[in-house]
Amino acid sequence: MGVQFRVLAICLIAAAFQLAAQEDFPPPGGRGGRGGNIREFLGLGTAPDRDAATRGEKLYTANCAFCHGEKARGAEGPNLVRSTVVLHDEKGELIGPVVTKGVPDKGMPPFPSFAEGQLIDIAQYLHLQVELVANRGLYKRLNVVTGDPKSGAAYFAANCAGCHSATGDLAHVGTRYPPDQLQNRFVWPGAPRNRRVTVSPASGPPVSGTLKRIDDFDISLVDSVGAFHSWPRNTVKVEVEDRLDGHRRLLDKYTDQDMHNLTAYLATLK
Repeated sequence: MGVQFRVLAICLIAAAFQLAAQEDFPPPGGRGGRGGNIREFLGLGTAPDRDAATRGEKLYTANCAFCHGEKARGAEGPNLVRSTVVLHDEKGELIGPVVTKGVPDKGMPPFPSFAEGQLIDIAQYLHLQVELVANRGLYKRLNVVTGDPKSGAAYFAANCAGCHSATGDLAHVGTRYPPDQLQNRFVWPGAPRNRRVTVSPASGPPVSGTLKRIDDFDISLVDSVGAFHSWPRNTVKVEVEDRLDGHRRLLDKYTDQDMHNLTAYLATLK
């Protein structure tokens, strides 16, 4: 998941969880039911383990908060809620090596004394922080259509019409999705599936195929004949196709009014 979460305002999908749950621990969501659909839509994995996250918070506060901030939102060090390592990690298999080995070229020292269980607890705490940020949008915004459709149409023509068409791929989109989901789809673009990637080794020809995994350390793909390839990330040049690149570039430019105007316009496409 190559993920960037710089979103100015988030109005996400239908209410599913109570406010008390968001302020403490988000409730678990399985694959089935509305909870499961919400988790899949947001790109979230298995819900964090409550007990492990509580233990991990103590370890994180004592060893990591001085650099990455009290809630992992960043300080002198980077924001871990936006970290691709954290977002790709499941149960500490990616976070653990970074913590124990450090990232010396970026100023992060190693912490080799943590036991495996402690690394899992820290990972669960970080996953919880990601979840709490995402869950801000799990409540219905009843007044989401507050913008001007005419201004939204002008914004669409200037910024979106190069890839989308109100009479083509977005025809009747206002009927297919409620306004809050329409807004979420362009302010939270997520990660496209089956991305194409080209890897150029230091020696030998470039290799292209479907991206299987990419993180700070490794990249792997499956080529057109089904062969699996993997390289250390720092030894190759990587070009990843991103069909949502236009959406991501707009995340730095949207104003609140732009988002509401565009939502109001999309809602008229019945």
